[in-house]
Amino acid sequence: MKVIAIDSSGLVASVAIVEDDTLTGEYNVQYKKTHSQTLLPMLDELKRMVELDLSTVDAIALTKGPGSFTGLRIGSATAKGLGLALDVPLVEIPTLDGLACNLYGTDKLVCPIMDARRNQVYTGIYEYIPEQEEGVVSYVQKCILPQCAVSIDEIAAKCNELGREVIFLGDGVPVFSNRLKELMKLPYGFAPAHMNRQRAAAFAPLAMQYLKEGKGIAARDHAPEYLRPSQAEREKRTRIREMEAADGERSFFHAMVVPGFFGNGGSGLRQLLCGGVKRKDCRLLRYQKYSGRGRDHQCGGGCRLQESGNRKANDAAYAEKSCRPEHYRLHP
Repeated sequence: MKVIAIDSSGLVASVAIVEDDTLTGEYNVQYKKTHSQTLLPMLDELKRMVELDLSTVDAIALTKGPGSFTGLRIGSATAKGLGLALDVPLVEIPTLDGLACNLYGTDKLVCPIMDARRNQVYTGIYEYIPEQEEGVVSYVQKCILPQCAVSIDEIAAKCNELGREVIFLGDGVPVFSNRLKELMKLPYGFAPAHMNRQRAAAFAPLAMQYLKEGKGIAARDHAPEYLRPSQAEREKRTRIREMEAADGERSFFHAMVVPGFFGNGGSGLRQLLCGGVKRKDCRLLRYQKYSGRGRDHQCGGGCRLQESGNRKANDAAYAEKSCRPEHYRLHP
């Protein structure tokens, strides 16, 4: 079984080619270039160096997140492109699971920490359980704390609670090492330089195991796992909350006259009065043509709407185009 493994979730760009139990080639770079500049050239160089026939590849393995939003997208696009072109499955590896593979076989707790900014880390806690078969010992990775985004104080407290020696690794170590010195109450250590960052070769065997267990997916179905919203999404939500708060404080309705869609020929108008001004989540007073008996409606923001039989209003033009009709839905 031959697998191409890719990792661009952090500061390191890493590619590896593994066939069964043999690491055919590995290329890691952590330098002042973006993954869009390094990842594909690295893969191409490695392919030429080992004379790889792409038609012999059985799967593409990649870290699915969390990590750098841009890095994950670059790795995702690269892996999906290869998977679609070669018609082979993708094997998704959680980033922290893959990082913990660097310390395969240790009897200590393994705690990868990646700097997630905003005083948080992407982290998890792992251990390796020995299993013996016919005198041969192998080690199975067990997840104690699934990958998550928390403060360094929270993960240190969890490690202290478990009461065992811990090895930390990842790009969060140089950022939070001084803080860990203050927080840790039990013996702990840091992985050495050749083991403390993402390596595609380290998680490739785990990917092969997943592939044998039928955990491969079609390339078109892959999507990165971010664990939390991006900065752009957070800023958008903040702006929306600020706008809604400002709308509520102004304490008036926006009005709109729109052609009716409820009736089959009636000429009356339905006046929908939103009672949600003080709720700050609803801002519409609109009129709509209708026929038949009146019915109550429910605003999508949670406010009750009522009808009126005002037949004198003109529904030919919009009085106000800044209202938000997406709030509303009909409740027969």
